[in-house]
Amino acid sequence: MTDVRCPENTELEVLHQLFASATHDASAAMCRWTDGLITLTLDEVREIELEHVCTELNLGDELLTMVVLSLEGDIGGEMILTFDDRNGRQLVASLLRRPLVEEPEWTELEKSALTETGNILGCAYMNALTRLIDHELIPSAPYFIQDYGASVLQQALMAQAMNFDKVLICRTAFHREGEELNWRVLFVPTEAMRKAMEAALHSAP
Repeated sequence: MTDVRCPENTELEVLHQLFASATHDASAAMCRWTDGLITLTLDEVREIELEHVCTELNLGDELLTMVVLSLEGDIGGEMILTFDDRNGRQLVASLLRRPLVEEPEWTELEKSALTETGNILGCAYMNALTRLIDHELIPSAPYFIQDYGASVLQQALMAQAMNFDKVLICRTAFHREGEELNWRVLFVPTEAMRKAMEAALHSAP
């Protein structure tokens, strides 16, 4: 697995190592779920000034199809799986082994396939982070939503934004047979999660 960007900041390098390990596990889970079709790589772990988050992540005025999952408790975070509508439907078509369907409304079966993808990814990240920080993490049930990406991300950032001018975001990319797709996973850790990850690596032998 090749990471696209390596942070210069030492603290971010530490977090990058942790998220790279978690992404490796999530990629393996996604590969199994899609019969080897889809893999993931870690794009970046970075701090962004709060007012520039949506611009930096190219989350504009476009409606997105998303699956959102929370790790509950102080040591937690938000995972947001984002697609444009067509790309979300392409994944569903692959999972359901049927031609691409573009209807105005998503069926319950299509929503279920997409939320199960979020569940598989969320559990893979959760299990990897649980091992790394030695703290049990409790995921919520993932839910399907169609909304503006900027609005959903701003809600996920509220806890960090109360205390910091910059926010930490982990961004992961999807690949289909080596080709990068217009799909992303954004993980926004709470401050307690961030501190737990830093402590875990600093205490490692």
